[in-house]
Amino acid sequence: MAMKALSKATIYQVAQLAGVSIATVSRALRDSDLVTAETRERVRSAARELNFTPSRPARSLAEGRHAANGIVFPDLIGPYYAEVVLGYEATAAASGSSVLILATNGRPDAAAAVRELAGRVDGLTVMGRTVDDEVVAGIASAGLPVVLLARDPVDGVDTVRAGNSGTARALAEHLVGHGHRTITFLGDPDESPDVAGRYAGVRAGSKGARLTLVRGKGLDLDSGRRAAEQLLTHEKPDAVICANDEVALGVLLAASEHGLRVPEDLAVTGWDDLLAARFAGLTTVRQPMRELGATAARWLNRRIDENSGEQNRTAARRRILATELVIRQSCGSHEEVRS
Repeated sequence: MAMKALSKATIYQVAQLAGVSIATVSRALRDSDLVTAETRERVRSAARELNFTPSRPARSLAEGRHAANGIVFPDLIGPYYAEVVLGYEATAAASGSSVLILATNGRPDAAAAVRELAGRVDGLTVMGRTVDDEVVAGIASAGLPVVLLARDPVDGVDTVRAGNSGTARALAEHLVGHGHRTITFLGDPDESPDVAGRYAGVRAGSKGARLTLVRGKGLDLDSGRRAAEQLLTHEKPDAVICANDEVALGVLLAASEHGLRVPEDLAVTGWDDLLAARFAGLTTVRQPMRELGATAARWLNRRIDENSGEQNRTAARRRILATELVIRQSCGSHEEVRS
């Protein structure tokens, strides 16, 4: 007869239901080659039935190894994600945790992959629109510490983001104030909470100008270049506000190939303030990429400690880290503006 699931199952109960040792449970849930496929499936079935999520004490008891936490990214390509990972990993390592990284881009069942990762770690950070809110809520309700990064909040879960709408509004107002009357926003608000916030801010700050949305596919340099090729062969706007710096750098390349001068013929702006943006003289928004990752890791470590009884449970936290508007040559000025 199947064992009745408890609100907070233990590794001992999973081991008993599956008919194996607690060490085998731990190895099976992290896909160790020391466990046969048949045993792994039996352990996973027991874990699902009991709604079991491994904890740091259970792992330490079963294996005597260091704790691990996980982070879920939309993608790992590009300097923005690299900076966030650097901040995250350094902070996690300082607390004694190793990090397992999962990128959901191109996965046919991202939700299943995230749930599987949740069974292998002591806590999980979820970035962007990698999985639905229901998946996040389900993992958190099972008892695993969860922190959200650069995405909209979910009830009861910590969330850390960078400011988008206010600084984007200041950027648009700057362009309108310098005489730009036709503005194109290049980026897809449906693909990213960050991009959605930036577009909302640009809309609010574009009063007095005609704003057009072009939903570029992707956030890398080649995507920006391709989108700009289409844009510049039709009615050229006064200014292009890009969802990030990589897209903006692609627009700069396309503008040069079309014989356009920046900013005389076309103003171009980005977002992130990558090193390449500084060399290109790109007007952009500086966001604290490493601090985003570091904050998520610190908060997750605190939740893991609370989960193991080392600290008292606190209410869910939400924080928006400040961003800065940086005006450079690509829109005709050189001053730096803080927002």
